[in-house]
Amino acid sequence: MNKLVLFLRLVKFEHTIFALPYAYLGMILAAYDHTRGLPTWWQVFWVTVAMVGARSAAMGLNRVIDRAIDARNPRTAQRELPRGLLSTLEVWVFIIVSLVVLGVAAWKLNPLCLELFPVAVVILVVYSYTKRFTWMSHFVLGIADGLAPLGGWLAVSGQFDLPAVVLAAAVATWIAAFDIIYAFQDVDFDRENGLHSVPVRFGIRRGLWISRGLDAVSVGLFLSLLIWVPLGWLYAVGIAMVALLLIYEHRLVSPEDMTHIEKAFFTVNSYVALVAFVFTAGDVLWHVFR
Repeated sequence: MNKLVLFLRLVKFEHTIFALPYAYLGMILAAYDHTRGLPTWWQVFWVTVAMVGARSAAMGLNRVIDRAIDARNPRTAQRELPRGLLSTLEVWVFIIVSLVVLGVAAWKLNPLCLELFPVAVVILVVYSYTKRFTWMSHFVLGIADGLAPLGGWLAVSGQFDLPAVVLAAAVATWIAAFDIIYAFQDVDFDRENGLHSVPVRFGIRRGLWISRGLDAVSVGLFLSLLIWVPLGWLYAVGIAMVALLLIYEHRLVSPEDMTHIEKAFFTVNSYVALVAFVFTAGDVLWHVFR
């Protein structure tokens, strides 16, 4: 099989749709908040490069660090490393190249992004180990993915602002919420192998309520951006649609029926990310060009 295809499968390239729209969201909101304008094409380019590097490195690290666990889990035993389709050395080279790409992009964006590059790397590494000792691993993943909108904001503004932190928190809680649902698939395996998660610690029924609560917090945080960033009705409509999609997601999954987890995890949440981005971008474009 073509190595490129194997590496794309390794990093689940199709899941980039979860993170990339939020990086663009942070970028667009920062430009609008600071200049009432739009980011430059060079900023868009280097943020895209940074996201590809960051996500590729993160997924590569997760697969290498978890390769022994994945080999024992029937759900993940067919992944590239457990099957020997890619070697550990090949994946480590891929990770190093991805981190170099991320570092170059950070350098090209601004000094603050470059200074924070090591912090991002540490968070990416730490996440893969967290489920070995804490049920809060979902929240660490949320923080890691929350770096996408925060990084997009910093790439344009070169400084920390309260709306950037709120946006990052909104994405972090949303990511944690659907990662809890995704973890329902491995509850029995995780218990048998001493791994930690919210459903292992609190059970599936309580895990669902925790996930719902996190999604409610996420929607509230998205709406609170209206306090600091002069967005309009189009943004509010977009977040209302996000809320409806999240309600639909939670109707797909119950303690008695786990057959729709993949649909809830991938299909619905990909729409959430796209709707949030499209309506926010539309609102900003309306204000900039009207």
